[in-house]
Formats: sequence, structure tokens, C-alpha cells
Amino acid sequence: MKVAIGADHGAFDRKAQVIEHLKAQGHEVKDFGTYTPDSCDYPAIGRSVANAVVSGEFDRGIVMCTTGIGISIVANKVKGIRCALCSDVTSARLTRLHNDANMLSMGAGIIGPNLTMDIVDMFMNTKFSNEEKHVRRISQIEE
Repeated sequence: MKVAIGADHGAFDRKAQVIEHLKAQGHEVKDFGTYTPDSCDYPAIGRSVANAVVSGEFDRGIVMCTTGIGISIVANKVKGIRCALCSDVTSARLTRLHNDANMLSMGAGIIGPNLTMDIVDMFMNTKFSNEEKHVRRISQIEE
């Protein structure tokens, strides 16, 4: 799977760990920044990842900041993105099953590295249910 990923300085180190984790599983990953641990603003990074996913160039996107909140808000401003902020494995599973989320957001200051990887794995490996009620609801979201 092709994955776009980006983070601000608050998740710089965690982003590197997630990239390594995804590549070890055979995913193709493109890093949209930040490329240094220096303070930066997350909106441009979140928007870049979201645009790459909505364009169809990437199957999924992952964005991170200290809380995951701000960068998820930015991603969800891009039409066609369904970015879920997840801090647990169950939410990651259900957002794929029910919402067909195409982006995942996490807070590096909220969850530790082991849980981060478990959430990433669940998000990457769960398929959308395609249940009629969920398809209908996603259509309503897109309207």
C-alpha cells in the first residue's frame, strides 16, 4: 500500500518510527515533512498529506502532532478526506470498518510508541465493511 505521512516537530521522532515500521511491512511510504525537529507549523504538512491522498496518488495518509487534534482538523478541511484521530486500537478498527477513513491522526504526546504501532497496524489492515448503512452514511458526509 502507498502511504503518505507527515508530522510537525511534536511528532518528528515518532514519525520516523512509524515510517520504519510501515516500510518493514512492505508499504511504500512518502514523508511530507517536517524534516527537522525544529519548531514548525502543522497546517501545511497536514494539508500536503491530505491532498496527496485525495488525489489518489496514495492509498492512505497518516498525520501526527503532539495531540493529533490540530493536524486532523486541517486534514478534514480537504474535500474527500475522512481523517480519524485515534488513541486506541478499537477506534482505529471501527473508523476503517464504519467510516472508510482514508487518513489516521495520532498524538505523539498522548500515546506511546507501542500503542502507536498497534493503532497503525489496525488502521492499515482493516478493510471497510461495505455495509449499506455505512456506504449511505459516508455518502451523506461527502455531500
